[in-house]
Amino acid sequence: MLERPFTQQALVWGASIFLSSAAMAQDLAMPSGPVILTVSGDIAHTNVGDEAQFDLEMLDALERASFSSSTIWTEGKIAFEGVWLSTILSTVGAKGSTFRATALNEYSVDLPAEDALEGGAMLAVRMNGVEMSPRDKGPIWLVYPYDHDDKFRSEVTFARSVWQLYRLEVAP
Repeated sequence: MLERPFTQQALVWGASIFLSSAAMAQDLAMPSGPVILTVSGDIAHTNVGDEAQFDLEMLDALERASFSSSTIWTEGKIAFEGVWLSTILSTVGAKGSTFRATALNEYSVDLPAEDALEGGAMLAVRMNGVEMSPRDKGPIWLVYPYDHDDKFRSEVTFARSVWQLYRLEVAP
């Protein structure tokens, strides 16, 4: 269960992740498997040209996140596993305050910095312990803990819940 309340102090803390690239001094590894996520834009750490590309193994090597929640697109509670959006953005040294999430079908939506606070948006790669394929909203589904806070049960949040996510672009 998520226990972190959403406060102004948390927003300031979360924004500091994006403003400080000094925290991530190491280079990113190269993907060895199929690339499932590309992060571009105002980032400090790249591994392919001016982009940061991730395969599933690379995402699995980052700090793990999980929660269970129901959604408007599925039946019953689903156990989601993946990484917090904040972890990805910190890993690439993101410096922007808005982020565009794009799906395989080119659906895209802009996300504000507060969605990247830990306990907010998560890049799920597994549902109920099973890796997601494009047929079941994968390989990455941007999800929120909908059952944990009323703020996550809104049309705005539902519109930001991008499935078949493959790209994040960090705006300056």
